[in-house]
Amino acid sequence: MDDSSLKALLEHVPVFWGELDEPWRARFDGRVPGAGRPSGGSGTHSPTGGRAARADAHPGAPEVPGRYDAFAGLADLAPAAAFLRDSEGRYLWANHAYAHLYGTVPEQLVGKYIEDFDAPAEAVQFRALDQEILGRGTPVRHTLDYRRPDGTPGQAVGHRFPVREDERTCIAGIYVDITDQLRTRVQWQEAEDNLQALRDHSGLPCALLSANGRVVQASAAAAEVFQLGLPELVGRRAHTLLAPDPGLDRLHRRWNGLIARRTRRVETSAVLVDAEGRQRRAQLHLTTVGHSTARARHVWAVVTHQSLAHETHPSLTAAQIRILSLLAAGSSNGDIATSLKLSRQTVDYHLSRLRDLLGAATRPALVARAYVLGILSPRAWPPRSATATHPLSTA
Repeated sequence: MDDSSLKALLEHVPVFWGELDEPWRARFDGRVPGAGRPSGGSGTHSPTGGRAARADAHPGAPEVPGRYDAFAGLADLAPAAAFLRDSEGRYLWANHAYAHLYGTVPEQLVGKYIEDFDAPAEAVQFRALDQEILGRGTPVRHTLDYRRPDGTPGQAVGHRFPVREDERTCIAGIYVDITDQLRTRVQWQEAEDNLQALRDHSGLPCALLSANGRVVQASAAAAEVFQLGLPELVGRRAHTLLAPDPGLDRLHRRWNGLIARRTRRVETSAVLVDAEGRQRRAQLHLTTVGHSTARARHVWAVVTHQSLAHETHPSLTAAQIRILSLLAAGSSNGDIATSLKLSRQTVDYHLSRLRDLLGAATRPALVARAYVLGILSPRAWPPRSATATHPLSTA
């Protein structure tokens, strides 16, 4: 295989390469990394060395280092599968990556014909493709289906093109195995489809947020929570969906911890505000997506345990929150007064005031309103405040 043929192959290798013509000085043969064809000539036509098999090598002949020995070694060890065939379909040269496609080694390929390794129908197709390339004199992009050594189907994509070898025109080919890439793409698409189905049909209000807090994707249930159309919700900044709350500073700190990957999951509460200005307390589950960068690019936010949407009420005092907790636990007015070291009249006043604030006429209704408005935690016993910084509380 002469140097011009080898260099033609190397043009298609999906890695950077260069020629060393002096110690510690690289010459890229008129090209820069990532560029296409060389701008200079093809050089002299001396045989190349390297470990790739060659049809015209003479057994026992002394190995004479050639100018392109390094290139031949590169072509042999490159991840791209490369070969050279004559017009009769006989392999003149192949590297290890190409031989691996057939579960063999280059020495077993060289000197053999297409029919020795490919099924009859495929051999006819490959010969026809070779003749087309020879006739047109231009490269052809080609996808190669093959059977992997483990029996599973594989696929490689690359180019076949004419090259000059020993004063004759031959067919060179170079391929990159894309089997694992295609399989990964299919798995990724399946995961995307599953996630989309979960997002759209689970009924959970959820949204994908960018690192700067903008809504990238959202479920229909999330749009319903905020009384918005889905197109209106996507693209909004998350802070515009949150009511002013003493706990926002803490939420912001925890968000920064997520983005900086100091933590991956956060469970917290926040007060959401819809398009009509109504508020509801909800639990937020925040999870970062991926591990590939130092900073998280996206965060999934899932809303659970929503309170009833309500108009803004005057803030409740810490004493009123504690009275509601004890009332929900079944304490009488006298028990509440004793527990909080208040007079019975003070407790009666607070309960009367709470009934007015929350629109509840009876003690059971007052407890029920405290839960549905998110004042009391639905998952705690004995009853307690949903958060130490509830929007209806000065505590």
